[in-house]
Amino acid sequence: MMKPKFLHSLFGLLVLLAGVASAQPISFGLFGDTPYSQWERERLPELMAEMDREELAFVVHDGDIKNGASVCSDEVLRDMLGVFQASRHPLIYVPGDNEWTDCHRHSNGGYDPLERLGKLRELFFAGDSALGQRPLLLERQSRDPAFASFRENVRWVAGGALFVGLNLPGSENNFHGTTRSAGPVPEFIERSAANRVWLAQAFAQARANKLAGIMIVIQANPEFEDFSAGKIRPGYQGFLTQLRDETLAFAGRVVLVHGDSHQHQINQPMLDSVSRQVIKNFTRVETFGSPFMGWIKATVDTTDPQVFRFSPRPWRALAPQPPT
Repeated sequence: MMKPKFLHSLFGLLVLLAGVASAQPISFGLFGDTPYSQWERERLPELMAEMDREELAFVVHDGDIKNGASVCSDEVLRDMLGVFQASRHPLIYVPGDNEWTDCHRHSNGGYDPLERLGKLRELFFAGDSALGQRPLLLERQSRDPAFASFRENVRWVAGGALFVGLNLPGSENNFHGTTRSAGPVPEFIERSAANRVWLAQAFAQARANKLAGIMIVIQANPEFEDFSAGKIRPGYQGFLTQLRDETLAFAGRVVLVHGDSHQHQINQPMLDSVSRQVIKNFTRVETFGSPFMGWIKATVDTTDPQVFRFSPRPWRALAPQPPT
């Protein structure tokens, strides 16, 4: 009988080979921080239909499938699952703070955030394939018995680049939990350890297979400006330090995609801690966020020195505004 670790390694190799074998240029969609209102929920199928009309390899939602003051009920989660499953393209979803870390708020229904995270894992991260109408095989961290609960952390290879999804949400990455303690709370410690291993393995895999680029998707804006200025944000400090060091040791291009602060931007905010110069092979991409709906058409092309290209697609209309 084959041992679990061998099966885990074999599965990862199959996912890698499937992606490398098709290293032609591909395009894909990025969106997040929507829907936040009933109007956005009604428009979301139209936005996704726009993506469906494009020839995309997959689409990624980088978290916040509801606003931070609405109920975190099973009904809301199942409704969004149905929307995601209707996608013509494979859809990868990375969880945000509004659907689990913030659910203890009275306005959210007073849920236990860990119970809500468990429900997200049950509904959105079952099986080894992405959501949507076309299959896309994903490698889940939960295949490693040491991290069996972390089904939401994923990797896949497409177009000659490695894609990584991490559960790293806003609200200070749940560093303080619901009690606003000095922290860190046990949940943060456990998840950060899993994220650290998953990210290190991803860079090691990309180097070993000489991949041209890595794209990492999280929900939180990790506050690069504070990090570069030496201001400690404990929920993101460890992640950003690891990301910076791994990027400096990687010959290809690195992109971090996030949402959270609802301000679409594409820039290079990471500085070398020694030279204080911009790290040229790193790019940050923030997706559109409510009330500004939209998506980004991205392309990975290993013949392009930049590897990744981005074409913002803002939504054609804003929500109706109340009369003044």
